[in-house]
Amino acid sequence: MGFKIVVDSCCDLTGQMLKDPRFIKVPLTIRSNGSSFIDNETFDQADLLWAMKQSEEAPSTACPSPQSYLDAYQGPEEEDVYVVTLSALLSGSHNSAEQARMLMEEDHPNKNVYVFNSCSASSGEVLVALKVRELAESGAPFKHVVREVEQFIYQMQTMFVLETLENLRKNGRLTRLQSVITGALKIKLLMGATPEGEICKLGQTLSMKQALSKMVDHMANDPAHAGRTLAICHCNCLDRAFQVKAMAEQRCKFAHILILEAGGITSVYANDGGIVTAY
Repeated sequence: MGFKIVVDSCCDLTGQMLKDPRFIKVPLTIRSNGSSFIDNETFDQADLLWAMKQSEEAPSTACPSPQSYLDAYQGPEEEDVYVVTLSALLSGSHNSAEQARMLMEEDHPNKNVYVFNSCSASSGEVLVALKVRELAESGAPFKHVVREVEQFIYQMQTMFVLETLENLRKNGRLTRLQSVITGALKIKLLMGATPEGEICKLGQTLSMKQALSKMVDHMANDPAHAGRTLAICHCNCLDRAFQVKAMAEQRCKFAHILILEAGGITSVYANDGGIVTAY
């Protein structure tokens, strides 16, 4: 039985992963400082980071249309389609993917399509997509894959530390007061995601180094991390990603550690210097 995994472009798969033809990426679009960026292989991170620095306005993002998802779902009737999207609380991408699934079911009632709300972004989406591939490759039935991956999502942890909270503030993802305080005192916040996929604060420190260390403390103190894969996504700060990897190797018991590069949507939210982890 064939399968494919459709992801939105906040799923920061590596170039090597994207060589697997079973991964299909549906891009979101970003507008900043009068320029438009399609979050696909043409995306230029340096151009976007520059545009965001120049602009007083928040960058805006547009999720894929249901038709874009529907096009990605097309294929042989017997091919299972698994879809992984950004947290439904952060983007309309999940809603578009669901609308496309309903349209597909009308015309192809026997075709299996399931849309996973990752309740995460970036690194978290990558881990979900890889889990889907692992289970589907093993020959597990469609419903079994769905059940196991939903359980995986429920147990997954997402954390991030940002150099600047400016874009989250401009986008209304943080209260203005919180960002003013952190901006004035140069405080670095350790942020996470609730099980529902909402952004929450886990702690604060005076420096990026302390914040990253606190992030790894959280991992080390969570006994459930042992044996899992840690995904570290960086926005234009590879050295920082390697620092987190080194700390995690020293203090944690992860089976594998992946380093990922931020695509367009992750760059909007993480901004220059941001780190997003999931396990």
